Amino acid sequence: MTFTLLLLAFAVSGPTAYFLASRKKTNLATLSWEDLVARLEPVSIDGVAKIAIDYLHPVRGQLAIEPNEMWSLIGRAEGLRRMQANAEVLIALAGLAQQWNFQGSAIVGERMRRDGLALRRASRKVSVQEAASAYYVMRGRLLTLYQTSHAGRYQPLAVALGGRPSMLVGFAV
Repeated sequence: MTFTLLLLAFAVSGPTAYFLASRKKTNLATLSWEDLVARLEPVSIDGVAKIAIDYLHPVRGQLAIEPNEMWSLIGRAEGLRRMQANAEVLIALAGLAQQWNFQGSAIVGERMRRDGLALRRASRKVSVQEAASAYYVMRGRLLTLYQTSHAGRYQPLAVALGGRPSMLVGFAV
C-alpha cells in the first residue's frame, strides 16, 4: 500500500514539476527586455568573481579562498538562490538578443544554457566554486554578446548585473 502511494505521488509530481518549470520559462520568454532586466536580483559580483577566478585560474596552493569565506562571498544560501534565479533571466536575455544578432546569439545562448545546467548541478551539490564559476561565465557571455550586438543596451544591462560598464569588457569585473 505504501509503495503504491509513493509510486502515485512520484507519477503526479514529475509531470507537475515539468509543467511548472516549462511554464516559468515560457513566462520569461514573453517578457520585454526592460521587464527581464527588472527581474535581475542583486548578486555580490565581486565575491562571485573572486571565487570564479580562483577556481578557473588555479595557482600554486590551489585553495586561496577557504570554503567558509566562499560561502560568505556569495551571500550564503540566498546568494546561491539569486544566482539560480538570475541564470534563467540571463538565458532569456540572450534569447532576446537574437533579434539583433541571430547567429551569434544562438551560439552564445546555447553555451549559456549549458552554463545554466552546470549552475543548477553545482547548486544541488552545494559546490560554491562551480556555481560561482558558471554564473560568472554566463554573465560574461551575456555582457560580451550585448556589447557586440546591441551597444545601447549594454550599459544598463552591465549596471543591472552589478558592475560599472567601463570595467566590464569581456569577462573582467
